[in-house]
Amino acid sequence: MSLSLPLRKIIHVDMDAFYASVEQHDDPSLKGKPIAVGGGEKRGVVSAASYEARKFGVKSAMSGYLAKKNCPDLIFVKPRFERYKEISQQVRQIFHEYTDLVEPLSLDEAYLDVTVNKKGNPSATLIAKAIRGEILEKTGLTASAGISINKFVAKVASDYHKPNGQKTVNPEEVLAFLENLEIRKFYGVGKVTAEKMYHLGIFTGRELKNQSLAFLEEHFGKSGSHYYHVVRGIHNSLVKPNRIPKSVGAERTFGENLSSEIFMLQRLDHIAEELQRRLKKAGIAGKTVTLKIKYSDFTLTTRSKTLPYYISSKELILETAKELLYQGELQNSVRLLGLSLANLNTEQDKAALSAPEHVSVQLKFDF
Repeated sequence: MSLSLPLRKIIHVDMDAFYASVEQHDDPSLKGKPIAVGGGEKRGVVSAASYEARKFGVKSAMSGYLAKKNCPDLIFVKPRFERYKEISQQVRQIFHEYTDLVEPLSLDEAYLDVTVNKKGNPSATLIAKAIRGEILEKTGLTASAGISINKFVAKVASDYHKPNGQKTVNPEEVLAFLENLEIRKFYGVGKVTAEKMYHLGIFTGRELKNQSLAFLEEHFGKSGSHYYHVVRGIHNSLVKPNRIPKSVGAERTFGENLSSEIFMLQRLDHIAEELQRRLKKAGIAGKTVTLKIKYSDFTLTTRSKTLPYYISSKELILETAKELLYQGELQNSVRLLGLSLANLNTEQDKAALSAPEHVSVQLKFDF
């Protein structure tokens, strides 16, 4: 297969250990120390960890109890989301000095399309360096960046020289870069998928590329087509300034485990109300309701139902949630419940995985 894609200059900027770095910046006494943003009490959860804490295996979504066990000197700091949002806005203002094609993924990361940019700079590599320098100057925080021809490769590259570094994958380097990449470093390949690939003899991009489309679809369903194309450098998803959500959700973690469906229904009533508020604010509705249940032993299960019509009201969401709750027996007491609505009435990007048979790469495309 020879490649013919409209090449773009994409930067993925990722703030380094964002929440934890903000806390260390605002409180100099925390610098150089292992800290975790989140709850350190029995039922607390780590939202973010400093690099000093990560050396001990502390990571986001880990229970506060286990984090403290791994790192006895760990310092817990309560999250200050308003402060994180404030700095995130400062960072986004910097992005918009260079391009209006900015797609935020969260408070601490975003894609930028700088193929045509406000500075008239032909080098995406130099733009990324300038952005990182400006972020450091104005916020006191560091960021890492990945630069390449599409969002997928840029995202993977941004993790290469963390913290406070950047990596450019030029057009002529993309295929070799992906072939030599460990499969667990492919963005979107989680622990479970990686294990499945290992059992199939797929450990690197090269071994993934050797598999046929039919083989990958047989073993990974729709995701198989995605893997088949991205390992060939084909990922045509545009940087979308107004990113369309695929789902909207709300969830609650409880101070005491719940063991009765009656108590759970009371909590689901509040969660459905919050979900309705978020849907109304976004002006959207959806067809697929998903109930998320996390048990006291941290095992997680989800149950979903797709309706023939769009809904956004609390009453209809709750009615479907009740049905899902009683769909099966509870396996244990419950520590978290969540509701989300997907299959939204928003236009989807159908071009994300378009895959032309022939792709020609302009090897002299200046990065």
